[in-house]
Amino acid sequence: MNRCFIFAAGSFYGLRERPGPGDFVIAADAGYEICLKEGLQPDLLLGDFDSMEPPANFAQVRRLPVEKDDTDTLAALKVGLEQMYDTFYIYGGTGGKRLDHTLANLQSLLFLRRRGARGFLYDDDFIWTVLENEALMIPRTVEWGLFSAFCLGDQAEGVDEEGFQYPLRDALLTPDVPLGVSNHILEPEARIAVRKGALAVGWELESLD
Repeated sequence: MNRCFIFAAGSFYGLRERPGPGDFVIAADAGYEICLKEGLQPDLLLGDFDSMEPPANFAQVRRLPVEKDDTDTLAALKVGLEQMYDTFYIYGGTGGKRLDHTLANLQSLLFLRRRGARGFLYDDDFIWTVLENEALMIPRTVEWGLFSAFCLGDQAEGVDEEGFQYPLRDALLTPDVPLGVSNHILEPEARIAVRKGALAVGWELESLD
């Protein structure tokens, strides 16, 4: 597992996984301030810098144009993929005043999955990832922990949820009916699967407080 850490400029709720030797750390624009707070030295500082100016003494800076197709976070993910990283931890990718960026980052998780990588997007005591045409085991990290699944696309066919309060078997999830919201994990490890289609799934984490 080759790990890449992305620090974006949204809300930061605490560090769950800490970079270690061999990990690649990218600060996307004002995500650099999170790195400073956590005592982390990014390997790369990237962005259009509409939120801050890069420090004058920082060597590895990649300035992006303000008018561009990619968000700063997606641009950082692309750099990580180019460097052959396959597991991405995204902090500061939700919250703040920009719901549009939260939605963009959820879509970016599907971008990663379709390129053979997996991303984890950290929210407030919650973590999100994406699966497509596959199954995923979800650990119960909190007693009666929340879990939600949402369709990414026209529909998700053959959805199974095992080990939950409300199990599903060969269900159909669509983007217009939030059937998969607010379930609870009962077993030490639950299973979510989709035969055809993509799901954004999120589950509750133990509070850092």
